[in-house]
Amino acid sequence: MPYANDGKLPVIYVRGYAGGASGINTAVNDPFYGFNEGAVQVRVDGENRPRFHQFESPLLRLMTDHGYDLLVKGNQELYLKGQPDGTVPAASIWVHRFYDEYASRITKDPNSFSIEDAADDLLTLVRLVLVKTGAPRVFLVAHSMGGLVVRSMLQRSAPDDEFLGHAPDAATGLVDRVFTYATPHGGIEFAHGFGLLEKLRDLTGFNGADIFGPERMREYLTPRSAPRAPADEPFDATRMPDDGFPIDRLFCLVGTNADDYAVGMGIPKRLVGERSDGLVQIDNAAVRGAARALVHRSHSGPFGIVNSEEGYQNLQRFLFGDLEVVANLTGVELPGTRGDDITWQLEVSMSIRTLPVVLHEQSAAHLCPVQIEWQNDADQTAKPVPLVRTFLSSAAARPTDATGAKVPTLRHVLGLRLVSLRDRNGLLSFFDHVENAPEWTDALVVDIGEVDGHRTTWATWNSAITTAIRDWEPRPGVDEPVRDVADERGHWKGVVPLPAVTRRMLGPDAAVTLEVFPRATLDLAAGRAVPAPA
Repeated sequence: MPYANDGKLPVIYVRGYAGGASGINTAVNDPFYGFNEGAVQVRVDGENRPRFHQFESPLLRLMTDHGYDLLVKGNQELYLKGQPDGTVPAASIWVHRFYDEYASRITKDPNSFSIEDAADDLLTLVRLVLVKTGAPRVFLVAHSMGGLVVRSMLQRSAPDDEFLGHAPDAATGLVDRVFTYATPHGGIEFAHGFGLLEKLRDLTGFNGADIFGPERMREYLTPRSAPRAPADEPFDATRMPDDGFPIDRLFCLVGTNADDYAVGMGIPKRLVGERSDGLVQIDNAAVRGAARALVHRSHSGPFGIVNSEEGYQNLQRFLFGDLEVVANLTGVELPGTRGDDITWQLEVSMSIRTLPVVLHEQSAAHLCPVQIEWQNDADQTAKPVPLVRTFLSSAAARPTDATGAKVPTLRHVLGLRLVSLRDRNGLLSFFDHVENAPEWTDALVVDIGEVDGHRTTWATWNSAITTAIRDWEPRPGVDEPVRDVADERGHWKGVVPLPAVTRRMLGPDAAVTLEVFPRATLDLAAGRAVPAPA
């Protein structure tokens, strides 16, 4: 069938690092390289018994929720090459099986693994899928090192390609959006050894792990045609070139659960430290400026980030959503003076009605609270504090409740907890501290619905709701919606002041500012990005 004008694009999955020869042989035994792995999570029900929630896997959920096909047909590459151009369904899932040629189990005299070769082969697969489906672009979804293979393709393979014109942004016309799970975008660093362990790894290249060090990253993330930076100039792998693939098309899902990563008897977790997913440190798991979400999942395993409901819910919203939603803390004016002994932290979580999981969570317990920092004393309130950045689909059907009735509004709940710590003489002081007792806690309930055919947003602090959240619904004509203060058409912006008690701590103008932006959509006939209609 020819490509249908339904907004669906092919999905190509790129798996992560397998380690040495035995790990590669194990990896190639899986026909879908792990994208088919599901999980079971448990919560206690009303009778104090465990109740299971079954997550089928991202592969199956894309098929059941979004109508994607899996067209392996024994050998996906041979199948694709045997089909007439433009006849393969675009809503299809493919796996970049780059490890096959390095596996002694299936290949005689296997080559040594090369991330550059894996990236070049990914570019070849992308082109093949585009030709056979007739789709204008693809979605790339990657786990761990797979995200570095993708970035090598975006930043080195495509810009070096003669057919694509040696342009820095050559991949922009081939790839629509990139989603990475737990990718070490900034490499893998260790919390111990004062840098000696990294130097030993990079010097010996043990099991090819030097690909997570800065010098190898510089090599495979830089086009051969680009001028070489001096060797002594530091390389920041978390930054993508300004003239390359647009970072607003990239989403980084970051894991914060180091405890449940049991690979290698827990040695990687002990090396990289607790502020990680067990293998990748939180600060290295995202590209600067890209959208991201933090979830309490480990790098892999039974509680892994790929085989999680949290991962899938973020994935589908980023791939198929046409609206970007941003929440920032604005107007903050910290009490005291710069350099005093009080540190302010904010714990943030974001939930959506009908989902059994939290989509984004930063907390002190997970070692990743939002730090509220002093800014320039003369203009302290200028810079907003990022809280949440997520994506929605305006075409999504409104969910139904247990009785089958449509839920009146689409509800998001932004949970906030303000915590203060006192630091005296370089040590944390707990003399006036009450652990797990925040200075303030509340939840902003944001409802999106319609009034007279127009999309309308209400936002109410839970402390102002006099009943259970599940029973409260905004009343059009009675409950005042959030006023749109945006200056441009198609962009919605609303300001919700913090409760009065909190403004006494964070300043009289402290507020949560919500913004909704339309995302660029594809002109599918021309295969180029055009602005979404206002």
